[in-house]
Amino acid sequence: MDLSIIIVNYNVKEFLENLLNSLDKATRKIRSEVIVVDNASDDGSIELIKGKFSNIKLIENKENVGFSKANNLGLKIAKGEYLLLLNPDTIVEEETFEIMVSFFRKNPEVGLAGCKILNPDGTLQLGCRRSFPGPWNSFCKVSGLSALFPKNKLFSKYNLTYLDENQTHEVDAISGSFMMLRKNVYEKIGGLDEDFFMYGEDLDYCFRVQQSGYKVYYVHKTQIIHYKGESTKRSGIDEIRHFYNAMHLFVKKHITSSFMFETLLRMAIMMREFVAFLARDKIVIISIFTDYILFGLALLVSEEFYRNITTWGGFSPESLVIILTIPAIIQVLIGIIIGNYKRDTISVLSNFTAVLTGFFVISALTFFFKEYAYSRVVVIISYFIIFTTTTLWRVLYKIFLKDGGIKNARIKTLIVGTSQAEIEIANKLKAQKTTLYSIIGLISKTRKEIGKKIEDYEVIGSTDNIRKIISDKKVNEVIFSSKELSYKEIMRIVSYCQKENVEFKLAGDGLDFLVGKSSVNLLTDLPVVEISYKIADPVNKALKRMLDIVISICIILFYPVISLIRNKGSYTVRILKKIPYVLIGKLSIVGPRVVSEANDLFLGKKGITGMWFIEESIDIEKTDIFYAKNQNIWLDLEIIGKSILRIINSEKDGKNFT
Repeated sequence: MDLSIIIVNYNVKEFLENLLNSLDKATRKIRSEVIVVDNASDDGSIELIKGKFSNIKLIENKENVGFSKANNLGLKIAKGEYLLLLNPDTIVEEETFEIMVSFFRKNPEVGLAGCKILNPDGTLQLGCRRSFPGPWNSFCKVSGLSALFPKNKLFSKYNLTYLDENQTHEVDAISGSFMMLRKNVYEKIGGLDEDFFMYGEDLDYCFRVQQSGYKVYYVHKTQIIHYKGESTKRSGIDEIRHFYNAMHLFVKKHITSSFMFETLLRMAIMMREFVAFLARDKIVIISIFTDYILFGLALLVSEEFYRNITTWGGFSPESLVIILTIPAIIQVLIGIIIGNYKRDTISVLSNFTAVLTGFFVISALTFFFKEYAYSRVVVIISYFIIFTTTTLWRVLYKIFLKDGGIKNARIKTLIVGTSQAEIEIANKLKAQKTTLYSIIGLISKTRKEIGKKIEDYEVIGSTDNIRKIISDKKVNEVIFSSKELSYKEIMRIVSYCQKENVEFKLAGDGLDFLVGKSSVNLLTDLPVVEISYKIADPVNKALKRMLDIVISICIILFYPVISLIRNKGSYTVRILKKIPYVLIGKLSIVGPRVVSEANDLFLGKKGITGMWFIEESIDIEKTDIFYAKNQNIWLDLEIIGKSILRIINSEKDGKNFT
């Protein structure tokens, strides 16, 4: 047997299915076996393998034993002349294994090799060829010198970016996502070190291979796509902690010749870990730092104000340091306990709760620490300023910096291919109720079909000019089906378009799901009765009702002025006449165009305006469902703002609304 392919799977069923389909094509010309070691997945992976891929050797672990131990279980039963450790969240070209086996046979000094690995956006995955960690390499990586001077050999040894990615090179290490070796190398040095639960085992193995007298190579002639990190996304594992623990273990195991050398390397790894922590928790850190500074400034302003209107002499210089630090720390700790600081969101509501709680706690503490006690007026003024400023910066963040909203509601999609499979994908996307797909058109393999209409979809380009179409049409997603294109063709297109800010997705063999960098999308909606939408959340409903009342009162107060400057028959005045119905709760400022009781699904009260008003070109039912699914006060404010602009601009142009 030529090749044994060992795959460790953990809860990535859709990715695994796409990989196994690509392996079926890639192994047709070589004698091979596929061994899947499953680490106690509960997502249906086992059932998938037994049902659709019964020829695969399956090892079912009862618990997640880690990457190294699971691979070793597969290695023990492998029979191939060559062994391949392959991640489940990858896709391989049809000729990948033939090229790699041929490379090994022509280069007997090579014991371990990896191929070119692409990110889903077509860029090179830097970890597929790298150096062993060292003090200088790690320092250049942590300090950013390697990013500033990627082509300079002195600064870029960490990821070897000075080497041409389209040339084959001997390297220190390759990525564990695709690691191919000779069977006799495995028999000589054994399997992966099981002290590495995940991460670092590939570096360690490359080191041991070279110690045994063999070379490690990066081979550019074939490539795979690696979605990277999918298993860790589906687990409770702290991948950052495991990664840097692995780096420490590698240093301890292999770099002990000099105490100073090891110390410097450990310091570099700790710096990198700290940088990774900052990147992961930047929203939390920015929030805490901003609130802390604002708290101190609020106290200073309050002290100055109160000192100027009374005979109070202000805080003593000795107590000022404590006054400006301890209460701010207490307020931040209260915010942490209440949940005011989260990795993925900025919350105005939880900030209100934290500030209110902090006010009562600080007020109470002033009774027990008389030497540091504020005047109650200073506390009140301070917390009024704190509430205003901390709320204001959060509101500004949500308005100007938040993700999502209307601008990201519509997903502009290209589908590569013109066969019935691609048409089926387009129809399924168009039928989606919970996601607003806008099918821009089809991409043909040749220019001959450009301009042709296939059902409701136009062929707007070919694979040769797809990059220009992505740029001109501002496309968000490009979808492939392997039924018409080969995996090699797909990877060529992905690599060609690597500089475009677009996500590439691959449809499953049954056309029932899409696999992409950020998610797995089912191509069938869940029954609507089973979907929980944000608009039905009690807190969101209460906030929405408050917003309706506040805006309605403001409009009623200004109605006489508006009616004077607007024609009585204008759309503006006609809308304003509906405001009393908002006040009594029959309508909402923002909501669906038509209230449907179908499927007992609450989409909100009928709206005076809504996404149906500002996104006319999209199916109204879909916009109503999208709004109900994503509703929050910030989306409502954005819709209101865009509605006002549309009305003003349209009435200027003399347009009427139906």
